[in-house]
Amino acid sequence: MGSLFFFFASWWGIILQAIAVIHFIRRRPDIYWLFIILFLGWLGALVYIAVEMVPDAGMARQSFQVFPRRKRIGELEREIFDNPSAGNYEELADLYMEEGRYARARECYTKSISSRTDSPDPFYRRGLAAVYMGDFEAALPDLERTVTQDEKYDFYRAAGLLAHVYASTGQPARAEELFQRVTKISTLSETYYNYAQFLQAQKRDSEARQWARKILEKRPNMPGYLRRRERPWFRKASALLARLPA
Repeated sequence: MGSLFFFFASWWGIILQAIAVIHFIRRRPDIYWLFIILFLGWLGALVYIAVEMVPDAGMARQSFQVFPRRKRIGELEREIFDNPSAGNYEELADLYMEEGRYARARECYTKSISSRTDSPDPFYRRGLAAVYMGDFEAALPDLERTVTQDEKYDFYRAAGLLAHVYASTGQPARAEELFQRVTKISTLSETYYNYAQFLQAQKRDSEARQWARKILEKRPNMPGYLRRRERPWFRKASALLARLPA
């Protein structure tokens, strides 16, 4: 009986380790977790699952929202035939943005904007969709309008994106001036990364390394949920550092 229990316990331990390793490969958290999983066996795997996988499950629940979101998109698409109001178009555009359908989002934001629109939000979001599509020329007037109206918009993200757009449309002097101004206030990893890329393009490798490192230096002091959210930027910063000459 004891040997049978040991047999099943060992197999459950292997299964736990396999689950933890697969999650580690997909999510790529701090490397020390791999040693904990491998060297502490099922106990290390259990600790990893509790600390890393369970909080990730909370983020994963957001993916289940895709079904009601798509249902709402269908409802709005039908509703717009009878009521093509600015509010309906803007809500539909926001949903398309969440779906990653940036071209459709741009179209809807354009239809939601009228001569009476004084809010910067639809202009900002249309510019954001254009940035995601790599259409920096189209993003430029919308982001300029947003930042002129409110430089602090979206916690200075709009200004950081405008600096990135300047850099991407052959305006390095304006990009440099705005990047320097925004990075004195904002700590967004996106802005730091775009600035590092700009500096790399300007052959200022030493400064580019400094800004890429600033992203990675934030990681130790971040709470777990923020570290998980910032992982894509940590990876991009690490990849940029690897490309820069030593």
